[in-house]
Amino acid sequence: MTTMPSLPTVYLVGAGPGDPGLVTLRAVECLRRADLVLYDYLVNPAILEHAPATADLVCLGHHSTGRAMTPEEINGRIIEAARQGKTVVHLKGGDPSIFARRADQTGALREAGIRYEIVPGITAGLAAAAYCEIPVTHHEDASAVALVTGCERSCKETPSLDYRALARFPGTLVFYMGVRSTERWSRALIDGGKPADTPVAIVRWCTRADQRTVRCQLGQVAEAVRRHELRPPVVFVVGKVVDRAPVVSWFAARPLAGVRVLVTGSVATAHKLRDRLVQLGAEVMIDPAIRILPPADWGPLDHALDRLDQYDWLVFSSANGVDYFFGRLRDRGLDARRLGRIKLAAVGSGTAERLEGYHLRADLVPEQFHAESLARALASKADGQRFLLACADRGRAVLAGQLEAAGARVDRVVVYRSQDVRQPDPAVAASLSAGEIDWVTVASSATAHAVVRLYGEALRQARLASISPLTSAALRQAGFEPAVEASPHTMTALVEAILEAATAGEPPCRLMAMPT
Repeated sequence: MTTMPSLPTVYLVGAGPGDPGLVTLRAVECLRRADLVLYDYLVNPAILEHAPATADLVCLGHHSTGRAMTPEEINGRIIEAARQGKTVVHLKGGDPSIFARRADQTGALREAGIRYEIVPGITAGLAAAAYCEIPVTHHEDASAVALVTGCERSCKETPSLDYRALARFPGTLVFYMGVRSTERWSRALIDGGKPADTPVAIVRWCTRADQRTVRCQLGQVAEAVRRHELRPPVVFVVGKVVDRAPVVSWFAARPLAGVRVLVTGSVATAHKLRDRLVQLGAEVMIDPAIRILPPADWGPLDHALDRLDQYDWLVFSSANGVDYFFGRLRDRGLDARRLGRIKLAAVGSGTAERLEGYHLRADLVPEQFHAESLARALASKADGQRFLLACADRGRAVLAGQLEAAGARVDRVVVYRSQDVRQPDPAVAASLSAGEIDWVTVASSATAHAVVRLYGEALRQARLASISPLTSAALRQAGFEPAVEASPHTMTALVEAILEAATAGEPPCRLMAMPT
């Protein structure tokens, strides 16, 4: 009998240049099976969400902070974990084979007898060119591209870069890690014969919402870095092709480019909002103000599931309620057939959309998305009917009360709990206090109470976007006036309200040019 060959236990994965949407499918596959993830400081935290909740996540730090692990320490940690039978992913910014000391690492793994796989990623130089619309190759201006380090290792006896040859290179030069050595390499190119007026694009945090681009000439590069106080990570694109880029690229032209939004609420809510905002160009920070948890006791829900055939209506007041209800149904070995002829009601379009994810269509969705409107819509059908309300532990009793007043028999069952987060993320709180955040989203009245407790007066440094009148009322009760309110009361409308308000004035600009 033949045996299957053993799979690699270590994956050296390129995390791309920053935009989490640019990570490869293979990278996601590796992350999903990881037990240990070691990641560089350049890696977007959103990429780590692909790893299992049980995975150990370790940031490797950066030498500028004085808290970085050495290459030897990193390799030792990887080898130790691999020998314990763990699946290890080392996430490297960009591509693991470009200026990432990959050969040293694979040599150590081979010597230790550890199987590994290299997963390429999009390198920062090419990504920066794409997001700035710089054609790094062009039939008239550039027949080749060279990726060049601006920071050669000090242990070399003689520098290996021939700047005279680079100055004559028939194409585009892209310098990595060249911020601290800008004066040296730019002067060496000019001394080697490169014209001082050669166009240069300096791109910081390429592909991220806070991407910043400075255009200048080769002779001005060092001055531009100093004047704009540029810090790593930065790439420099040098060549005539820089002048072929439009003044404002497709990336910078997105309607929310340069706008910073803090998304609160539960993790599920935050991720849904983040994806929509990022597509419009916003820089999104996530700091969930509430956690969504299973009920403290599954007993009442299990009892209701056992007698679903006794109900005429099943009513959901949130998308979370849908997920927890059907999740418990599945965990008990049941499926949607258990619902039989029961009719379904949803408080709003978002909840109805979540039902459709389970191949079910709501029989009733009110015109206005709140409990009072749902109660009015159901009242004419309530007399003598039996209702099961799938609720949160802190849900209001308005719906049950009005249905009972209309002659219905109502059972409320808690299908999930919401719990306030006690402490804000320190980095988020600091950014909010410093006025660096433009908008804060508030997607429920429970979230409104939670964000006021978390951030207090710092909320006045940003504009508040409320999803509904109930949410707005909770904010006003705490002394905070929302700048916009979604209509209808959906996540999509909440994003549209921010978009309309944010684009009413002059949009932020992150493209700068040095005077000639």
